[in-house]
Amino acid sequence: MKTFEEKFTAWIDGQLTGKELVEFEASLPDKAAAELEKEQAQKLGAFLKEQLGAHSMTNEEFFHHQLREQIDHEEGIGAGAPARRSGETWWTIGRLLWTGAASLAVFIVCTFFIMRDEKVGGQSPLLSQVLGARVDNPEANISIFETKEHKVTVLWVNGLESLPSEYAAQ
Repeated sequence: MKTFEEKFTAWIDGQLTGKELVEFEASLPDKAAAELEKEQAQKLGAFLKEQLGAHSMTNEEFFHHQLREQIDHEEGIGAGAPARRSGETWWTIGRLLWTGAASLAVFIVCTFFIMRDEKVGGQSPLLSQVLGARVDNPEANISIFETKEHKVTVLWVNGLESLPSEYAAQ
């Protein structure tokens, strides 16, 4: 069974006949408004056909068009593959996925070989320099707090006004 829109379109196009036409026109709530809409739709259709008609080609344009079609057809068959459709690119989803996976694998391998020889953390040479310093004040004491979990060393110095300038952080 046709929907109302399908029947309405067929009525505008003049495709309804006989009993179907009579039944459809009887089902219209406002026949005068529908007739006006039908007339406007037909005027619009005629205007569009007039304005958007097929572009006529000159002999030269037609000849070039035929040559381009023939060249495209021969290149598709000669290469052993169908001609590439417009809008199709080399970067398909599959190729993008494989390229991304390969790039990630190269990154992981390079990171592994670079990072395996480097020791992370360890004692700073500055800390050993400060520990080797002689403190002249007998009331001064030095305490060291280390946490391996956070890789932090804190040097706590009590009883000194300041460290001598030759031991300043470099």
